[in-house]
Amino acid sequence: MDEHFDRGPHDVPDGDDSLARELADELAEELADELADELGYDLEDDAGLTVDGRISTGYLPDPGDVRAAVVDGYEQFRDVDEGTVPDYIPALAAAPADAFGVCVAGVNGGIVAIGDAEVEFTIQSISKVFVFALVCDALGHQEARRKLGVNSTGLPFDSVMGIELNAARTMNPMVNAGALATTSLVPGRTREEKFARIAEGLSRFAGRRLEVDEAVYQSEVATNFRNRGIAHLLYGYRRMYSDPELATDVYTRQCALRVTARDLAVMGATLADGGMNPLTKERTVGQGVCRRVLAVLATSGLYERSGDWLYDVGLPGKSGVSGGLVTVSPGKGGVGTYAPPLDRAGNSVRGQRITTYLSERLGLNLFSSAPLGQPPRTTDAAALVPGA
Repeated sequence: MDEHFDRGPHDVPDGDDSLARELADELAEELADELADELGYDLEDDAGLTVDGRISTGYLPDPGDVRAAVVDGYEQFRDVDEGTVPDYIPALAAAPADAFGVCVAGVNGGIVAIGDAEVEFTIQSISKVFVFALVCDALGHQEARRKLGVNSTGLPFDSVMGIELNAARTMNPMVNAGALATTSLVPGRTREEKFARIAEGLSRFAGRRLEVDEAVYQSEVATNFRNRGIAHLLYGYRRMYSDPELATDVYTRQCALRVTARDLAVMGATLADGGMNPLTKERTVGQGVCRRVLAVLATSGLYERSGDWLYDVGLPGKSGVSGGLVTVSPGKGGVGTYAPPLDRAGNSVRGQRITTYLSERLGLNLFSSAPLGQPPRTTDAAALVPGA
């Protein structure tokens, strides 16, 4: 029988000096909550954290400009033959190396797509983003941070060393250890209940019903020994919040949900618009949740290359081993790409190239600015794309 083991941050092994640190953190958060109450703020809802409802936002360029940029970028990078199609998951090894799809979705519902943007592939690690959002929405972002951690590891996505080096044994939800712990926190007592919650939630992000690729799921079940080991290690440190075998199985199944580049763009645009799906106009999660998810995504979404990615692209993004890549421009929209060959860090080569290009060409970079009263300086976007 599947059982739920809800072990909170106070339940740490005797002699673990992380207990004092956690208690201090919780005391600080309690004081912050008290101050927020006095000022009339709601730290979970974020309703009181803006001034007159002001947020950092903007608009995508005119649709014609977006389409021109997508077409130009697609033509420029479609023949890039760098990277390799991963073979450690047998079912993914057969993916065509020349597949390439790109889609931009605006928060207003506008869609521009080209190439293999409607070809289905499994979501893999990109699911981490949206499951983390669901958990934050269910538990509250403060509790999610206490149980999961949010700091970048600077290590590969399947690192065990990162767990051992962290005194609190928390990671972040974008690497496998943190993602397994995140899935263990999804409401539900059985694996069926947990997965149903995930599938329904990710389908709301995509605006359509997502289905499992059973062949990929079975292929991953037959080879996911490392994830199972990570889950049991976390369980030993009391950082898994349900049975480790149950959580690993649900995590493996969530990674096998089929999506397209278009789906990823819409899911990214949903996060960009504070949790509102641009096509269905359905709210998926709270606005404050999106802000926290995007913060973790910006610092950890491309694993040990996250710093380089943020330096080059200036946007939160997340890759998947099947060749998918989702990028979010808050207030503007989402970019979804599909190109199976990966670099050594496990990120889509062509996906990174065209997203870097689109970020510059469409003015998406979060850190771009211009002197007051002066128009932004135009730049040769291709000159800023690594390897271009």
